[in-house]
Amino acid sequence: MKKPSSLHSPRLSSKRRAEAHFHEMWSGTVSFSLVAIPVRLVKAVEPGRVSFHMLHAKDYSPLHRRMLCPKENKIVPPDEIVRGYELYPGKYLLITDEELESVSPERSRTVEIIEFIDMEEVDPVYFDHPYYLAPLKGGEKAYRLLAEAMHRTNKAGLARFVMGEREYLVAVKSTEGVLSLITLHYSGEVLSGEDVSPEQGKTEREEQDRLKGIIQGMIADFDPDKYADERRENLLEILREKAKHMAPVESPEVGEEEEESTVDLIAVLEKSMRKVKKTGEHKSRRG
Repeated sequence: MKKPSSLHSPRLSSKRRAEAHFHEMWSGTVSFSLVAIPVRLVKAVEPGRVSFHMLHAKDYSPLHRRMLCPKENKIVPPDEIVRGYELYPGKYLLITDEELESVSPERSRTVEIIEFIDMEEVDPVYFDHPYYLAPLKGGEKAYRLLAEAMHRTNKAGLARFVMGEREYLVAVKSTEGVLSLITLHYSGEVLSGEDVSPEQGKTEREEQDRLKGIIQGMIADFDPDKYADERRENLLEILREKAKHMAPVESPEVGEEEEESTVDLIAVLEKSMRKVKKTGEHKSRRG
């Protein structure tokens, strides 16, 4: 029997780094100078969004997205689809797969550190997506040495990294003995804030001092465990209660051997609720 997937994934801690729980997305080496450390890339965050499938209300069949030609009002098969770059509305320049391949970066198994930087100098607007770098067999000692050295110097490695068809600019940093990799936006991707900044004008010293006092009175250490996605918690509670009294509808695509029992569904939802309630209890104790 196929088990339903859990809606919650625990946050990685320094005490629980069970690598079997993390799907390998890439493997290679972190290198700089004469140092090369074998690692694998795994995701560092699991979106907490509660997602839903779109079903046909008539028979509960899952709906699929298709490429529809509005002019002919028909589904276009893959071999009739081409890419076009829009110059202006309704005008496109066609580009071939061969042309795209010609500008794709050469595949690499190396996160090549170019220089070491102070992460405090990097505006958070450049941060894109975080991952963890886990050591591979034989690289544990070098991994620990690099993580410790980066922690002691409070520096991060700025590197180039190729995954899929794209070359990324990334920062490799150390947190509690774990190396993480953060993809960064290129400067050309970051929009200027000049268009939204207020016009220059005088501000009264008294108003400045008042706001400064309010800010200082609200200063606290950042503790992400104090906060939770309340909408997600409420949705899980609704689903748990519905599962107690309502059998799940069956899609015609699911065979008898893949049917889920109501008991299994409730177990999954209650497991998710226990996890979010722990977060809430932790928040209450700190509050």
